[in-house]
Amino acid sequence: MTIDTPANACDLLIEAGWVVPVEPHAVVLEDHAVAIRGGVIVDVLPIAEARARYRAAETVSRPDAALIPGMVNAHTHNPMTLLRGIADDLPLMEWLQGHIWPVEAAVIGPQFVEDGIALAIAEMLRGGTTCANENYFFPDVQAAVYKRHGFRARVGLPVIDFPTAWAKSADEYFDRAGEVHDLWRDDPLVATAFAPHAPYTVNDANFERIRMLADQLDLPVHLHTHETAQEIADSIKLHGQRPLARLDRLGLVTDRLIAVHMTQLTDAEIELCAQRGVSVVHCPESNLKLASGFCPACKLQRAGVNLAIGTDGCASNNDLDMFGETRTAALLAKAVADDASALDAFSALRAATLGGARALGFEAKIGSIEIGKQADLVCVDLGQLETQPLHHVVSQLIYATGRHQVSDVWIAGAAKLRERVLVDIDMPALISNARQWRGRIAALGR
Repeated sequence: MTIDTPANACDLLIEAGWVVPVEPHAVVLEDHAVAIRGGVIVDVLPIAEARARYRAAETVSRPDAALIPGMVNAHTHNPMTLLRGIADDLPLMEWLQGHIWPVEAAVIGPQFVEDGIALAIAEMLRGGTTCANENYFFPDVQAAVYKRHGFRARVGLPVIDFPTAWAKSADEYFDRAGEVHDLWRDDPLVATAFAPHAPYTVNDANFERIRMLADQLDLPVHLHTHETAQEIADSIKLHGQRPLARLDRLGLVTDRLIAVHMTQLTDAEIELCAQRGVSVVHCPESNLKLASGFCPACKLQRAGVNLAIGTDGCASNNDLDMFGETRTAALLAKAVADDASALDAFSALRAATLGGARALGFEAKIGSIEIGKQADLVCVDLGQLETQPLHHVVSQLIYATGRHQVSDVWIAGAAKLRERVLVDIDMPALISNARQWRGRIAALGR
């Protein structure tokens, strides 16, 4: 009789036709299993060996599936899921100033943030995303909702040069940021970052204050920058410098910087980002939809810059589909570089997983299927008609797979999606609530 001991007992054994660990790079492990104990990956090994070695409290067998790390959406405004489709087919500043900001001013508050994030979490889980880098107001509410759903997130602490429902002055933005950070500083799932909106909405004094506090608190700085040609021209006119040069003058171009969009870059700026350890978040579909420009993803990657992928918010995308976003990133990189080998399938998957984890400072916890990391994992059913015949697993994941093929999702070993069914989330209630928000926003008469 075998007696279970910590050495051979595990909570969960996931068996898959293919395990794609991401690290090491460009590896696919056929007929492998991942053993999980206490929410942590304790082994990655062939299925036959796993069955002989481990006595699992639960075994999930998915012979037609690829097991991948949970995708990391490295730039989101998830409360804006409730604004999906309200102002489409407009250029950035007209869209933002003429439509989004006025609607937000009328509806933004704790309930809007809570309901929007709850809807977004369900959408992300059904699409294989297990972590988000959030950038919006009411970070206290955001953090509580992410925690309640057991969803991993880095929540932005907003700073912007005008009053909002969250704060009325620079001092209040910083005071409230400190309070939220203190509440969540030791949480295993939810962390914080400074989230100054953009160079054109944050002054030098506030950027200097952010740099000092980010250093003291060991926090990333997450902001939109070099998003449009107009932003560059305005910065030169107002500050005599391009935005990245201005941020460098203020001490912010470091390995703490999560620079989002970056569609307007010179070769010298790419080299600066590589030297300083900046992470760049590529949001191709938002940039395409707003005609903002093209992030030179291939040049950044080949220069050694850490590349991550984000969907941006549902008001400018209009979805949270990381499979679709990663496909677009890979295809667009080829067109922009005029090189069919640019951002190959393995590199695209890496950007959507480990690249995002590194950008957020979570690379020691998530982003790859390695022993000692948190079990943030996704099963993708490759047995469906749309991914047959299966010649190359990772090519299918990037170029052919839809988010509807995500079958199972775990965060820290806890099941969040089982055979396409959300765990502990009332989907009809979410849909009903989204519809009442549609009515409220429509009543504004915009």
